[in-house]
Amino acid sequence: MFLKTDDADILVQSFGAGARTLVAHGGWVGSGELWMQPFELLSPSWRTITYDHRGTGATVSRAPAITFDLLVDDLFRVLDHCGVETCVMAGESAGAAVVLEAALRHPDRFTGLVIVSGRYVGNRTPQRDRLLEGCRANFAATMDAFVDACVPEEDCVAERAWGRQIVKRSNPQAAVELMECMEGIDIESRLSHISHRCLVLHGTRDVITPLASSEKLASLVPNARLVVADGAGHVPTVTRPRWIAEQIDAFFQ
Repeated sequence: MFLKTDDADILVQSFGAGARTLVAHGGWVGSGELWMQPFELLSPSWRTITYDHRGTGATVSRAPAITFDLLVDDLFRVLDHCGVETCVMAGESAGAAVVLEAALRHPDRFTGLVIVSGRYVGNRTPQRDRLLEGCRANFAATMDAFVDACVPEEDCVAERAWGRQIVKRSNPQAAVELMECMEGIDIESRLSHISHRCLVLHGTRDVITPLASSEKLASLVPNARLVVADGAGHVPTVTRPRWIAEQIDAFFQ
């Protein structure tokens, strides 16, 4: 159902009725749909909730621009809307920055964290600048190339086709704003303040976010554990959903 606010209509989806609650945030231009397959596996024992953050999926944003603070605020709006007092919170790719910032601001709302292929720094890089230039010049072709890079696994033809449908529900302006709003954020210097149990998941074939990023995250968060999927690319929530579900179940058992 849609969570309607003054400046957005946010699509929120909930599955399962388990005693534990897992809420998940998608990646850069990837909607909550990225979590559908792991949620199918987890919903018998978890209440699972995801949503299309601004600039993705079916959510409509009427804000003048998408900002990082707005993305963090929306996360808490979703929790309140769903009556979630505490939960395990998951973030994929650029969604990791939103999740980590939320945990730093209001640690009492979370019982644990899951970070998948996490991007949590906002520094400009040549790769990032080329990506944004491509979004402005030819969004469709840039998204096709982006998905190909995200999903290098040879056995994932259907997943790549699905991924293109997901990311193309964004648009050039939203894609640029979602990337640029992370400039200047400072999360890395505060990671040692996170006391939650934190499961960090990453694939060895991820060329979007280097494995070293998750290795550093796991070394800086005191109660973090890094688990690596051999041969997985940037979106194991799509290409390795059973592995994702099994790791979450085992870590928070």
